[in-house]
Amino acid sequence: MIDFEPKYITFDCYGTLTNFRIGEMTREVYGNRLQGAELERLVNFFTAYRRDEALGAWKPFRDVLVNAARRACERMNVEFSEAEAEKFYLAEPTWGPHPDVPEGLSRLAKKYKLVILTNAPDEHIQSNVEKLGAPFHRVFTAEQAQSYKPRMQGFEYMFDQLDCNPEDVLHVSSSLRYDLMTAHDMGIKHKAFVNRGHEPGTPYCEYYEVKTIGDLATELGL
Repeated sequence: MIDFEPKYITFDCYGTLTNFRIGEMTREVYGNRLQGAELERLVNFFTAYRRDEALGAWKPFRDVLVNAARRACERMNVEFSEAEAEKFYLAEPTWGPHPDVPEGLSRLAKKYKLVILTNAPDEHIQSNVEKLGAPFHRVFTAEQAQSYKPRMQGFEYMFDQLDCNPEDVLHVSSSLRYDLMTAHDMGIKHKAFVNRGHEPGTPYCEYYEVKTIGDLATELGL
């Protein structure tokens, strides 16, 4: 059981709540040119370059994706098409939640104020949030904060807007590298790692580990 009563439960969205199907889509888009291990290398490079693009000065999310796709294609000697890369950006608002999310969030929303801090752009996030099936107190984007996770500025923006401190929240994410490592460094004592299999755990970051959002509700006594 989680022996803590947060003022807010703050969530990452893409990957944690929304089923972020970009790996699957990458295989669909480039599967006619690469197969097997080579295709998986492209998927992994695209993942890594998205994170690298997010670490610099803020730029539109479309540019993060297109630049990362270009760099991954160059790395794998695959012909790059900007229109093809833009398909990833256009698809994102159509993606819905992981199957466990609506029921788990509805349980949490009965007691707690739920908040999202996302790298998603303003023009996409509302479509994704509407599909989650639960009310959110606030939704903050990297576009509003002018900074992408894993940089700290987005978290600082969220705390300023909520008028709270790091120790007041329970932060929930399926990503150590985008969220929970930064949360640990910022002094967020209470963190939950939703293990969806995209990243290995890092126990140094001191988090509760759960498989589903419903498990999180259960850990909070709901």
